[in-house]
Amino acid sequence: MTLAVVVGQVGCLTLVIIGIALVAGLWLDTRFDTKPLFALGLVIASVPLTLFLMFRVVLTVAPKIQINAEQATAAPHEEKAEGGKERTEDEEA
Repeated sequence: MTLAVVVGQVGCLTLVIIGIALVAGLWLDTRFDTKPLFALGLVIASVPLTLFLMFRVVLTVAPKIQINAEQATAAPHEEKAEGGKERTEDEEA
């Protein structure tokens, strides 16, 4: 996993939670005729939930990203020659 994948997951998670809160709030407002009350309340209440889930996702995925980064730096550096043949650092010297 890369950092871009995590950022995408967190962004989508945030949009989904706030969207569900807004839709539920608007539905409750039309149901009980309390126009902005439930919509604002649920959207504001969804912020701590979103932050909590955001940190959980990042803390869950961070060790995997670190392992991938360590493996990438530990792998031998390979480059392609002009003819398309791969060569390693040993062959260059």
